Amino acid sequence: MKLEPKKYGTVGVLLGGPSAERDISLKSGRAISLALRELGIEVIEIGEHEGVREGVIAHKIDMAFIALHGRFGEDGQVQEFLEELNIPYTGSGVRASRQAMDKDLSCQVFKSAGLTIPACRIIKRGDKPSASPFSLPVVVKPAREGSSLGLSLVRESGQFLQALALARRHDDKIIVEKYIPGRELTISILEEKALPVIEIIPDNPFFDYEAKYVKGLSEFIVPADLPGEVYREAQRIGLAAHQALGCYAYSRADIILGQDGDLYLLEVNSIPGFTATSLLPQAARAAGIDFPDLCLKLLELARIRE
Repeated sequence: MKLEPKKYGTVGVLLGGPSAERDISLKSGRAISLALRELGIEVIEIGEHEGVREGVIAHKIDMAFIALHGRFGEDGQVQEFLEELNIPYTGSGVRASRQAMDKDLSCQVFKSAGLTIPACRIIKRGDKPSASPFSLPVVVKPAREGSSLGLSLVRESGQFLQALALARRHDDKIIVEKYIPGRELTISILEEKALPVIEIIPDNPFFDYEAKYVKGLSEFIVPADLPGEVYREAQRIGLAAHQALGCYAYSRADIILGQDGDLYLLEVNSIPGFTATSLLPQAARAAGIDFPDLCLKLLELARIRE
């Protein structure tokens, strides 16, 4: 099928933005822009040197490719804004984005869908816990942040309040989660199908911000070397989580294969990264989809309403 770049009009790649994940978003957006331009599609990057809202209105774009990570980009705000302007956009809609971004809401959805998650407790503004609600180790993280920003693995009781303070720099709603030792897996979903499972082997104690974005600090096994039954179940969980949240077109689920042999769903990213080390592009490549074709496929799936 011959590509007709003109049918897409002017595509605004929304990148940067106001969140703590701005630097990663810039990298994702630039990679997407380059891929689309190589296909002959007219692209305008919006959000690096101007406000995203102002830029979208000023440039009168025909479609939006959302490469914004974190707040405003992944929490339904920009999706709602684009719908008000009747501009088709990539990825999940308002409600699914909001639920995926807020780990408190997503955990409730996962429980209702019968998916296994680690034991967790919410600490809200005004709560003043003096100790962890679970036996150590635990993971402490902001409820509405991504890229492992503000996340701590607490192994000693004296570290808990420090971890809480760090997480509160990013959000006033905190998740305390029982740490599950095991193998880190990630499952990307594309067009309602699970892509090859990836196992992440970080040099750091866990897959934190540095391990995610610094080349060479993590090893990625694609496809993961797992028994067939476990592999298929990980894919099933990833797709079930995607569907339970109401995600659209694509997402990425993070799962732990515990030492007890059970699979624990951690979270779903509605706008996973598109950097050189990002996991969705790796999984797509293993399925025979190169990066430009992946970007084009997401653009083809762009729509206005959930």
